[in-house]
Amino acid sequence: MRRFLQAMLIAILITACGRQESTSTPPVADQATVTGAEEIDDMSIYQLTTSWRTQDNDEITFKDLNGEVLVVVMIYTSCQSACPRLVEDMKSIESKVSASIPSGVRYVFVSIDPTYDTPERLKAFSIENGMDDPRWLFLQGTEESVREFANVVAVRYDRISPIDFSHSNIISVFDQRGVMLHQQEGLVTDYKGTIETVVAAFRPQNVSR
Repeated sequence: MRRFLQAMLIAILITACGRQESTSTPPVADQATVTGAEEIDDMSIYQLTTSWRTQDNDEITFKDLNGEVLVVVMIYTSCQSACPRLVEDMKSIESKVSASIPSGVRYVFVSIDPTYDTPERLKAFSIENGMDDPRWLFLQGTEESVREFANVVAVRYDRISPIDFSHSNIISVFDQRGVMLHQQEGLVTDYKGTIETVVAAFRPQNVSR
């Protein structure tokens, strides 16, 4: 999985570079720091420069989440089958992690339906599901940025009707430098490995906010 992620990041960055005009400034902030003097890891999702809209209509990049452990899943809010279960899975993981780590972990939902899942819809969905506080983050991208991120986390999805998608049910854990540590197929009852990975990855001295 680490080799796959590295290959996908390199391919994505090369493609992005090819679309940009030549300037004296590198297209990727490869010398930017994450925490203190640490440079961005070659396999970090902070290498992705695309922007996203949150449920509060703020514009962010993944690099803005530096210093936090991330638990990430891809869903769409109109889903009536797997996604509600994935939401409950994320809630279960959060409740168990929060027993020992009350802050510094962010639970991220990336929508695979950016047309319908506007910031307003994502906000309503977060409220409907009792996830309207800073630890929960819902992201709307573009068709291109969603596909790019799905490739990085090895999530496959396809539109099967005007309102429905088939998609992988994968929950991913990233450390505080944005490097993937763990993946687990969703819709299961035992998330021991995921929870242990999140707790082990948490380093309070690196939390930036």
